[in-house]
Amino acid sequence: MLNEILLGGGIATLSGVVGFLISKKITSSNFEIYVEQAKAKAKAIENEAEMILHRTNLRSQEMELKSKKHYDEAADLAKRDLSERESRITLEENKFSEHKAEEQEKFTRERDKLDKLRLNQDRNEQTLERLKIDYEARLDEAMRHIEGSAGLTREEAKKILLEQVEERSRADIAHIVRRYENEAKTEAKRRANYILAQATSRFAGEFASERLINIVHLNDDELKGRIIGKEGRNIKTLEMLLGVDIIIDDTPNTIMISSFNLYRRAIATKTLDLLIEDGRIHPARIEEIYAKVTEEFEISVLHEGEEILFEMGLGTMPEELTKLLGRLRYRASYGQNALAHTLEVANLAGIMAAEMGGDQLLAKRAGLLHDIGKSLTHDHEGSHVDLGAEVCRRFHEDPVVINAIYAHHGQEEIKSVECAAVCAADALSAARPGARREVLEGFLKRVTEIEAIASERPGVNQVYAINAGREVRVIVNATLVTDDESILLAKEIAEEIEQRVQYPGEIKVNVIRESRAIVYAR
Repeated sequence: MLNEILLGGGIATLSGVVGFLISKKITSSNFEIYVEQAKAKAKAIENEAEMILHRTNLRSQEMELKSKKHYDEAADLAKRDLSERESRITLEENKFSEHKAEEQEKFTRERDKLDKLRLNQDRNEQTLERLKIDYEARLDEAMRHIEGSAGLTREEAKKILLEQVEERSRADIAHIVRRYENEAKTEAKRRANYILAQATSRFAGEFASERLINIVHLNDDELKGRIIGKEGRNIKTLEMLLGVDIIIDDTPNTIMISSFNLYRRAIATKTLDLLIEDGRIHPARIEEIYAKVTEEFEISVLHEGEEILFEMGLGTMPEELTKLLGRLRYRASYGQNALAHTLEVANLAGIMAAEMGGDQLLAKRAGLLHDIGKSLTHDHEGSHVDLGAEVCRRFHEDPVVINAIYAHHGQEEIKSVECAAVCAADALSAARPGARREVLEGFLKRVTEIEAIASERPGVNQVYAINAGREVRVIVNATLVTDDESILLAKEIAEEIEQRVQYPGEIKVNVIRESRAIVYAR
């Protein structure tokens, strides 16, 4: 039994030793494998690091080349810019030197001219002094002769002599005065023509003829019945709210809106367009659309006025005045749009005031506001002159503006250059050909009435209305009408035309009196 145990223990020990040796061998083999794998990975990492380093070097070289290129380009650009600036500076220095030389030369010439004038003045003063002394000596000598020959005292002789000199010089003085008056009139006329030519040539305004009706187009004639409504309630509501006449006739797909008030007519046209587009046409909807359109128009006229002030460079105005200015777009006079006329007057007045040495901006402001009362005439009683002056006074406008409002219709005297420019510009804008449109029948009626008024006067032979009815020439019998009576006749005809005839602008009454003596030598 013991032997068996010993034998088993020996076998077990031997087995353990053998297993230990085998395990050690296996472990040693695995360790070598791990070492080889680690070496391979290290080699791979080393190669990868070398490649990364190589790529980094290449990228660094590329960046260095790019930086050098950018630097070279920036340097070239800076050099070119510096060269250009140096050239410009050199050119400016040359120009300044030339200008300085010219100014110096001009100054030298003016100084020489002034020296010559001063020298001539000194000589003239010396000559005048000598002449004065000589004149007094001769006057004393004449006095002595007169005293000796006429037995007069020195004072009496001096008085007689001066009266004779004055009497002889009167004709020369009158001739000189007349010559200078004629020269002044010629120069004033030439200067006025120059200013008008400058103003009209530097401004060209647009002209748009206004009509008394607007046309609304319909897609279907059945809409006419819906617009009229049951028992005409829709069209009655429209006309009552809009303040216009709505004309619905047999014209296909068309409705006409008639009114002298362009603002109401524009609101009515927009309201009808929106109602037709919406399709719901009944009194409540009409009132709703009308209120919306009216509010939009109030905003639009305010913006219109603000844009006009900005374009004219006049700053700001009170909101009410700005709205009234915008509403001038919806006002017309003899077919001429009031806003177009106002802008034309403002621009022309500004140019003329600048030419005459006045305040250009004040003239423009007066031109813009000279017809501002036309925005109120449809809603308030009174002439547009009184209404415009009243609203401008309320907002403390410049007295020149108030004067221009009154003066452009002859209700006040012109008190400033700016006001004169506005009046002239108003006449130019209204009187130029094509500015205002008139119905032929009304024009012929007015011309006929003017000729009839002049023909009724005693002593009148012929009457001609010319220049589109703006001038009437009255030829009178020279044996029946004297020169003084012709002036009175012209005033009487002008006063009666003012009372009986409606006309734009002014009418010139020209009475011509001529007497001829014809004798034949046989």
